[in-house]
Amino acid sequence: MRHPHGTAWTFGLGVLAWILAVPCTYGQAPQEPEGYRLKDYRAATPATLEGATVIDTGEAEALWRKGGAAFIDVLPQPERPANLPHRILWHPPSHESIPGAMWLPNVGFGEIAPETEAYFRNGLAVASHGASSHVLVFFCQRDCWMSWNAAKRALSYRYSAVYWYPEGTDGWKAAGLPLEKAEKGP
Repeated sequence: MRHPHGTAWTFGLGVLAWILAVPCTYGQAPQEPEGYRLKDYRAATPATLEGATVIDTGEAEALWRKGGAAFIDVLPQPERPANLPHRILWHPPSHESIPGAMWLPNVGFGEIAPETEAYFRNGLAVASHGASSHVLVFFCQRDCWMSWNAAKRALSYRYSAVYWYPEGTDGWKAAGLPLEKAEKGP
Protein backbone atom coordinates (compact mmCIF):
# COMPACT_ATOMS: atom_id res chain seq x y z
CA MET A 1 0.00 0.00 0.00
CA ARG A 2 1.36 3.38 -1.01
CA HIS A 3 1.50 6.24 1.50
CA PRO A 4 -0.87 9.08 0.54
CA HIS A 5 1.96 11.63 0.52
CA GLY A 6 4.20 9.56 -1.78
CA THR A 7 7.85 8.51 -1.59
CA ALA A 8 9.18 12.04 -1.15
CA TRP A 9 7.31 12.26 2.13
CA THR A 10 8.72 8.96 3.41
CA PHE A 11 12.22 9.94 2.24
CA GLY A 12 11.86 13.22 4.15
CA LEU A 13 10.85 11.32 7.28
CA GLY A 14 13.93 9.12 6.90
CA VAL A 15 16.22 12.14 6.64
CA LEU A 16 14.51 13.76 9.61
CA ALA A 17 14.96 10.58 11.67
CA TRP A 18 18.68 10.50 10.73
CA ILE A 19 19.15 14.18 11.68
CA LEU A 20 17.48 13.62 15.04
CA ALA A 21 19.58 10.51 15.70
CA VAL A 22 22.94 12.25 15.04
CA PRO A 23 24.13 14.31 18.03
CA CYS A 24 24.30 18.00 17.26
CA THR A 25 27.84 19.35 17.61
CA TYR A 26 27.40 22.66 15.80
CA GLY A 27 28.55 25.45 18.05
CA GLN A 28 30.06 23.07 20.59
CA ALA A 29 33.74 23.17 21.42
CA PRO A 30 35.81 20.17 20.35
CA GLN A 31 37.24 17.77 22.92
CA GLU A 32 40.79 18.24 24.17
CA PRO A 33 43.19 16.09 22.17
CA GLU A 34 45.59 13.79 24.01
CA GLY A 35 48.64 15.61 22.65
CA TYR A 36 49.16 18.86 20.81
CA ARG A 37 47.15 20.09 17.83
CA LEU A 38 49.37 19.42 14.81
CA LYS A 39 47.52 21.17 11.95
CA ASP A 40 44.56 23.40 11.12
CA TYR A 41 45.48 25.82 13.88
CA ARG A 42 42.73 28.31 12.98
CA ALA A 43 39.71 26.31 14.09
CA ALA A 44 37.35 26.05 17.05
CA THR A 45 39.27 25.29 20.23
CA PRO A 46 38.26 23.24 23.28
CA ALA A 47 36.53 24.99 26.16
CA THR A 48 39.06 23.48 28.56
CA LEU A 49 42.75 22.82 29.01
CA GLU A 50 43.48 20.28 31.71
CA GLY A 51 45.75 21.78 34.35
CA ALA A 52 45.21 25.37 33.22
CA THR A 53 42.68 28.04 34.15
CA VAL A 54 40.60 29.18 31.16
CA ILE A 55 39.69 32.86 31.35
CA ASP A 56 37.45 35.22 29.39
CA THR A 57 38.11 38.84 28.43
CA GLY A 58 36.83 40.27 31.71
CA GLU A 59 39.10 38.00 33.73
CA ALA A 60 42.06 38.70 31.44
CA GLU A 61 41.48 42.45 31.79
CA ALA A 62 41.32 42.14 35.60
CA LEU A 63 44.65 40.27 35.66
CA TRP A 64 46.18 42.83 33.29
CA ARG A 65 44.98 45.81 35.32
CA LYS A 66 46.12 44.22 38.61
CA GLY A 67 49.62 43.72 37.18
CA GLY A 68 52.05 40.97 37.96
CA ALA A 69 50.78 38.38 35.49
CA ALA A 70 52.94 37.72 32.42
CA PHE A 71 50.92 37.87 29.21
CA ILE A 72 52.44 35.65 26.50
CA ASP A 73 51.37 36.23 22.90
CA VAL A 74 52.17 33.23 20.69
CA LEU A 75 50.86 34.42 17.31
CA PRO A 76 53.27 33.09 14.67
CA GLN A 77 55.49 35.53 12.84
CA PRO A 78 54.48 35.85 9.17
CA GLU A 79 56.92 34.24 6.75
CA ARG A 80 58.45 36.04 3.82
CA PRO A 81 56.28 35.37 0.74
CA ALA A 82 57.84 32.53 -1.26
CA ASN A 83 57.30 34.30 -4.59
CA LEU A 84 58.94 37.57 -3.47
CA PRO A 85 62.31 38.02 -5.23
CA HIS A 86 65.27 37.93 -2.80
CA ARG A 87 66.49 41.32 -3.99
CA ILE A 88 63.30 42.89 -2.59
CA LEU A 89 63.53 44.01 1.03
CA TRP A 90 60.66 42.56 3.04
CA HIS A 91 59.43 43.68 6.43
CA PRO A 92 56.84 41.53 8.18
CA PRO A 93 53.62 43.38 8.92
CA SER A 94 53.36 44.84 12.41
CA HIS A 95 51.50 42.87 15.03
CA GLU A 96 49.29 44.45 17.68
CA SER A 97 49.07 42.79 21.07
CA ILE A 98 47.95 43.35 24.64
CA PRO A 99 50.11 46.12 26.15
CA GLY A 100 53.05 44.71 28.07
CA ALA A 101 52.69 41.23 26.59
CA MET A 102 55.77 39.27 25.58
CA TRP A 103 55.50 38.09 21.98
CA LEU A 104 57.01 34.63 21.54
CA PRO A 105 56.14 33.79 17.92
CA ASN A 106 56.10 30.28 16.51
CA VAL A 107 56.11 28.47 19.87
CA GLY A 108 52.50 27.31 19.56
CA PHE A 109 52.91 24.82 16.75
CA GLY A 110 52.19 21.21 17.68
CA GLU A 111 55.74 20.21 16.88
CA ILE A 112 58.59 22.65 17.43
CA ALA A 113 62.29 22.44 16.64
CA PRO A 114 64.76 22.16 19.53
CA GLU A 115 65.89 25.76 18.88
CA THR A 116 62.29 26.98 19.12
CA GLU A 117 61.76 25.01 22.31
CA ALA A 118 64.90 26.55 23.84
CA TYR A 119 63.66 30.01 22.77
CA PHE A 120 60.26 29.29 24.38
CA ARG A 121 61.78 28.00 27.63
CA ASN A 122 64.05 31.05 27.82
CA GLY A 123 61.13 33.41 27.15
CA LEU A 124 59.07 31.77 29.89
CA ALA A 125 61.99 31.97 32.33
CA VAL A 126 62.31 35.70 31.62
CA ALA A 127 58.54 36.32 31.79
CA SER A 128 58.17 34.36 35.04
CA HIS A 129 61.33 35.77 36.65
CA GLY A 130 62.38 32.16 37.11
CA ALA A 131 59.38 31.29 39.30
CA SER A 132 57.39 28.27 38.14
CA SER A 133 54.39 29.57 40.14
CA HIS A 134 54.31 32.97 38.37
CA VAL A 135 50.98 33.61 36.58
CA LEU A 136 51.39 33.12 32.82
CA VAL A 137 48.51 34.11 30.52
CA PHE A 138 48.75 32.55 27.05
CA PHE A 139 46.84 33.97 24.11
CA CYS A 140 46.81 34.34 20.35
CA GLN A 141 43.62 35.11 18.44
CA ARG A 142 40.14 33.68 18.73
CA ASP A 143 39.88 30.12 17.34
CA CYS A 144 43.64 29.65 17.36
CA TRP A 145 45.18 26.46 18.71
CA MET A 146 48.60 28.09 19.03
CA SER A 147 47.84 29.45 22.50
CA TRP A 148 46.27 26.15 23.59
CA ASN A 149 49.39 24.26 22.48
CA ALA A 150 51.74 26.79 24.12
CA ALA A 151 49.85 26.73 27.42
CA LYS A 152 49.82 22.93 27.38
CA ARG A 153 53.56 22.93 26.69
CA ALA A 154 54.16 25.34 29.61
CA LEU A 155 52.28 22.91 31.86
CA SER A 156 54.62 20.14 30.69
CA TYR A 157 57.53 22.38 31.78
CA ARG A 158 55.99 22.35 35.28
CA TYR A 159 54.63 25.89 35.35
CA SER A 160 51.80 25.76 37.85
CA ALA A 161 49.87 29.02 37.29
CA VAL A 162 49.01 28.67 33.61
CA TYR A 163 46.06 30.68 32.32
CA TRP A 164 44.67 30.31 28.82
CA TYR A 165 42.83 33.22 27.24
CA PRO A 166 41.21 31.71 24.11
CA GLU A 167 39.55 34.95 22.92
CA GLY A 168 42.99 36.50 22.54
CA THR A 169 43.55 39.81 20.83
CA ASP A 170 40.24 39.47 18.96
CA GLY A 171 38.26 39.40 22.22
CA TRP A 172 40.46 42.10 23.73
CA LYS A 173 39.92 44.45 20.78
CA ALA A 174 36.17 43.71 20.62
CA ALA A 175 35.92 44.82 24.28
CA GLY A 176 37.48 48.16 23.34
CA LEU A 177 40.68 47.46 25.26
CA PRO A 178 44.00 48.95 24.10
CA LEU A 179 46.47 47.22 21.84
CA GLU A 180 50.07 48.16 21.08
CA LYS A 181 52.68 47.16 18.55
CA ALA A 182 54.31 43.94 19.71
CA GLU A 183 58.04 43.43 19.78
CA LYS A 184 59.51 39.94 19.62
CA GLY A 185 60.53 38.56 23.01
CA PRO A 186 64.01 37.49 24.07
